[in-house]
Amino acid sequence: MEDDTGQGAAVLGPVVLRVADVARALAFWEGLLGLAAGTLPDGSISLGPAGEARSLLVLRPDAEAPSAPHGSTGLFHLALLLPDRAALGSAYLKLDAAGGRRFFVGASDHLVSEALYFQDPEGNGLELYRDRPRSEWGWSGDEIAMATDPLDLAGVLAAAGQPDPSAPAVGPGTVLGHIHLRVGDLQRTAAFYRTRLGMDVTVSSYPGALFLSWGGYHHHLGLNVWGGGVRTPPPAGARGLIGWDVRAPSAPEHQALDDPDGVLVRVRH
Repeated sequence: MEDDTGQGAAVLGPVVLRVADVARALAFWEGLLGLAAGTLPDGSISLGPAGEARSLLVLRPDAEAPSAPHGSTGLFHLALLLPDRAALGSAYLKLDAAGGRRFFVGASDHLVSEALYFQDPEGNGLELYRDRPRSEWGWSGDEIAMATDPLDLAGVLAAAGQPDPSAPAVGPGTVLGHIHLRVGDLQRTAAFYRTRLGMDVTVSSYPGALFLSWGGYHHHLGLNVWGGGVRTPPPAGARGLIGWDVRAPSAPEHQALDDPDGVLVRVRH
């Protein structure tokens, strides 16, 4: 990393997704992004950086799984943290050259980070981002200052230089940086993660959103109620987020908890 941002206070992952068309999903996560795939004993597929044992994502195939109704709670995006700005620029160039533009949905500067946004073939959101050094983070009162500003994409791409054409778009050193959820009730869900998993609210100034973390990171978890209307959990067995794993100093060990929207959180030692 460019600096010790504090992200290492917790280790996130994998995120577990239920997918109906595993071939299309693998074409995106393995074929386009370059994550290495392996089959687990239950038939699920684990994906992580090539040459590393770390699992960032698990795909659980279910050809009969229906799509979640519009407006359901669940995954807004999972966010892969790349080692530095050059890696972020390289990822964009490689994905664009490989036809990834059809999955690209936007880019932002969040003051603490620079981010690119994509959507996989089944509608699961993906953020690729790099953190600014913690020494460059700003504060608004006792909260970390974050915003959604235009990204200096030209600067990000210039930092990439001439990427190695044989390297994957998402390479070694990539970790699961944070998870962002669509929820039914911000305060109820934030209270669960604060009291049951020991997280702290780091940003509450975004309309319709809250951000939480362990150990002073800008956020390991984002929650939002954007889009209006009443959000309810999807039916059992629907495509999309099943749950996610975490190891964190202040979280209780070896527990499997359902959050208020039915997302399974497995706390590991």
